[in-house]
Amino acid sequence: MNPVFNMDAASLSPVALFIHADWVVKLVMIGLLLASIWTWTIIVAFSRKLARTKKGMVRFERDFWKAEDIDAFHRMEQDNELPSARVFSAGVQEWRRSTAGGHIDRDGTRERLATAMGSAVAGEIDKLSDRLNVLATVGSVAPFVGLFGTVWGIMRSFTGIAQAQNTSLAVVAPGISEALFATAIGLFAAIPAVIAYNRFSHGVNRVEASLNRFADGFHTTLSRQLDQAR
Repeated sequence: MNPVFNMDAASLSPVALFIHADWVVKLVMIGLLLASIWTWTIIVAFSRKLARTKKGMVRFERDFWKAEDIDAFHRMEQDNELPSARVFSAGVQEWRRSTAGGHIDRDGTRERLATAMGSAVAGEIDKLSDRLNVLATVGSVAPFVGLFGTVWGIMRSFTGIAQAQNTSLAVVAPGISEALFATAIGLFAAIPAVIAYNRFSHGVNRVEASLNRFADGFHTTLSRQLDQAR
């Protein structure tokens, strides 16, 4: 028989350990398994999203620095949802508002441009890093939830020992194994979540650094145009 589906509690089969566990431990196991599924769903989706965003930003910034006419490029890319395109749009819109009148406050325009693009960078990073808090929560909480299931299961095992008045290892071991299985599931949920959170946080930080470099470069370009407008 396949050891995974062996129904004997002493066989360490995951299915058997679940079936023979106390109902509280079963709830803990089910909750941790759902958290693990949710974690892997976020990991797969965020991996694709981050890779797509990085690739699109490289293309957008390459096309931007090749563009001869900023206004024409903005008209072509104004519906682009990439973070760098949103930062670019924020800068162009603030530039147009600040230079619409007859008198241009150059220092004020520079400050407003920096503020507008800085706010756009922060907003795009907040949007990009959505759901990372779920990974952090699962990574930090899941082991303790599994430990709760383990403690509860061991308490029930000792209660059973007292009622049976038998301290034989054959009596104790199955219940303790079922309880410890909850901790194993907690670690199974937490370890990928922690690794993914650290990896994705690094990726988001690199995107933020790239956006800040792009915003600084665009700010320099617009500041140069202000100087030429004297």
